[in-house]
Amino acid sequence: MRLMLVQLDGALPNLALMKLSHWHKSQGDSVELTRHIEPNLFAPKYDRVYASTIFKFTERTKLFCQFWPDAIMGGTGTDDPATVEQIIGQQYEFYDYSGYPDFEASIGFTQRGCRLSCKFCVVPKKEGKPRSVNTIAQIWRGEPYPRKLHLLDNDFFGQSEWRERLAEIREGKFKVCLSQGINVRMITEESAEALASIDYRNTDFSKKLLYTAWDNIGDEKIFFAGVDCLERHGIPPKHLMAYMLIGFDSKETWERIWHRFNRMIERGINPYPMVYDRTRRDLICFQRWVIAGLYRFVPWPEYRRETKSQASVDAWFVQQPSPEAIVGRDPSNTPCVEGHANKRANPSPTEEL
Repeated sequence: MRLMLVQLDGALPNLALMKLSHWHKSQGDSVELTRHIEPNLFAPKYDRVYASTIFKFTERTKLFCQFWPDAIMGGTGTDDPATVEQIIGQQYEFYDYSGYPDFEASIGFTQRGCRLSCKFCVVPKKEGKPRSVNTIAQIWRGEPYPRKLHLLDNDFFGQSEWRERLAEIREGKFKVCLSQGINVRMITEESAEALASIDYRNTDFSKKLLYTAWDNIGDEKIFFAGVDCLERHGIPPKHLMAYMLIGFDSKETWERIWHRFNRMIERGINPYPMVYDRTRRDLICFQRWVIAGLYRFVPWPEYRRETKSQASVDAWFVQQPSPEAIVGRDPSNTPCVEGHANKRANPSPTEEL
């Protein structure tokens, strides 16, 4: 049987497609993995086409459905995502990296599930309570591959075996990226000390960075208590990038958005807005201004965009941060985020198609 697997979005390798590829090849099937969505006139006829998408309502997804109406499509960007296990009829923890020849790190999950039940997140519904699923040895590809790990865990410290996993990372001298984020609101002195003992990194492993989130203004006190805890154990705020959910809370105002944003940059944390309501063009405008790092050089009232709302400008004058806070930011700390990955605007890429 000849198959085509299509990754519609996401910068990192798609684990669901990697798993499907490995399984089908083990059955003797021919597999092609691609990011192209348009049919190739010279391509062979495929017996089956799979696709995986993280984000909802993208133009690529719409076009793909037009070109391949009979394809099996899943992932968090679909309304009814099918899982790999449902398709192949068994649990499967083997991955084919051959479709990503330039990717040298290793990628996977040490745990699944989450302790929380956030209304905007599908992880608890799809994955249930936290549980350990893989050791570091099971995720790392071994020599000659570098000791670099992308862990896609949604609640790393929710698993009972987190101490064992961190010991494996530390003893194996791995660099690790926890891009799905750690829950700073639930950090403890023990877990903060353990985090400080490993070589945590950003998505390209070029600098020290931990990912977390401040989604609700009501969590301000507990959020900064967690930041303080991390700092006591040697993880400074400048090593934190915080996902900032906007456009979800019906009571949200621009004053509240600016308050969260300013509190973080004044503390030295890198904010990363995640827009839940993609129809809000003003929020998307704000997101781009922040992610591009323009806030360090261009005040919001001077940022010329038709999609910018007057309400956001009025609120900025009320909530504007001190110039010292903005000037002191590191312009190189704009991270690469997988919307991968992102369980706020969209949940993390799992073994859903």
